[in-house]
Amino acid sequence: MKKTDLFIGFIVGIVAIFIGSYLFVKTQTDYDLISDFKILKNEGLLGKIFALGAILNIIIFFVLLKKNKELMARGIVMATLILAITTMFL
Repeated sequence: MKKTDLFIGFIVGIVAIFIGSYLFVKTQTDYDLISDFKILKNEGLLGKIFALGAILNIIIFFVLLKKNKELMARGIVMATLILAITTMFL
């Protein structure tokens, strides 16, 4: 068991959340995630957008399980849990 796989899975999960959020904002709204960050936060949409961005983690999670990378999949779950906790405060 390599503990670095858990860390790599966590980093991949965090990056996937931001990529998924960026893709959602670019394709479905008129906002720009980077420049309109404060507007989205003031309207209370930022947590919801990050939660929608986490959908990409589901796909990555099942791909990692299919390839027998259980520790990386645990890292993905850990990143999603951290996102859920931080979403409560956004």
